[in-house]
Amino acid sequence: MEIKKENRSWLDALALSHPLVIAGPCSAETEEQVLDTAHQLKGTDVTYYRAGVWKPRTRPGNFEGVGALALKWLQRVKEDTGLKLATEVANASHVKLCLQYDIDLLWIGARSTVSPFIVQEIADALKGTEKVVLVKNPVNPDLSLWLGAIERLHASDIKNLGVIHRGFSTYEKTLYRNIPEWQMAIDLKNKYPNLPLMCDPSHIGGKRGMVFDISQTALDLNFDGLMIETHRDPEKAWSDATQQVTPTTLIKMMEDLRVRKESDKNEAYNNALDLLRAQIDVIDDQLISMLSKRMDAVGKIGTLKKDNNVAVLQNTRWTEILSRMAEKGNSKGLNPEFVERFYKDIHQESINHQEKIING
Repeated sequence: MEIKKENRSWLDALALSHPLVIAGPCSAETEEQVLDTAHQLKGTDVTYYRAGVWKPRTRPGNFEGVGALALKWLQRVKEDTGLKLATEVANASHVKLCLQYDIDLLWIGARSTVSPFIVQEIADALKGTEKVVLVKNPVNPDLSLWLGAIERLHASDIKNLGVIHRGFSTYEKTLYRNIPEWQMAIDLKNKYPNLPLMCDPSHIGGKRGMVFDISQTALDLNFDGLMIETHRDPEKAWSDATQQVTPTTLIKMMEDLRVRKESDKNEAYNNALDLLRAQIDVIDDQLISMLSKRMDAVGKIGTLKKDNNVAVLQNTRWTEILSRMAEKGNSKGLNPEFVERFYKDIHQESINHQEKIING
């Protein structure tokens, strides 16, 4: 599949002097709430006004959206403010209603992206549409599922495509509601460089105090835009109250966020950058060499365990290593979560290495 420059023409046609901003409440709750929030965003950097009409919830019993009634409220938003409209769709019925009410941008949520059947149903319902269709990453970090959803839509002759990075679920407690795993978004961008890439810092952070820093990271990584949940009174929101910001906060954020240059033609800068990158290349080579030596030692331990009929996993030893390395990393200014993830990957590879020896 080839994503051409024409597939991002919808974004280029907006001729924005800043990254694209999609903002509005997590859920459309009442007509007054929808209109009041929209009027506060009128005349700002916001281009698309978002509001959840149908809210897929992890567990039953929570507020799941007011449904199609809210589409009439969104129509009034467009009439009153001129803002373009955006909402999430999860099936062909949602698509049909959104087309009927002239919603400008539709996105497929993380829970829907995991199902090729759901994505195909939506792709069939949207076949040949000129509407903008964005795909959120699947709940779990699976690049193939994300790419597959995009490819299904592209195969249905949907020209105006894009993706939204909203982070990934994890059973471990972390700083984030959904861990960013920025590298996966970068890998997708490398695969399809012409595909517009948005960031949803609200769902990544889960707390409104984290939205600015996550947004800045996304812009530093050359993301094309942001989707930020914005509510006139976040504390009283019917869903995701902790991660929504007020319109006033959003406007201030848009003023304070910095858009970096993709490159610089300054000779001194480029010379300094080349030197530092050369240093990183040398260090990377040393890292691979050291990891290889470590695996050699792991292999010898595997042979020793095999000869003495000893189990591969020695949990006490593993706990000691993880604790020691986390402490050492922290003393060197490294993020403890990064050190933990790094050593868990090394440990898993060590287990695999020893398993081959013991069972081979």
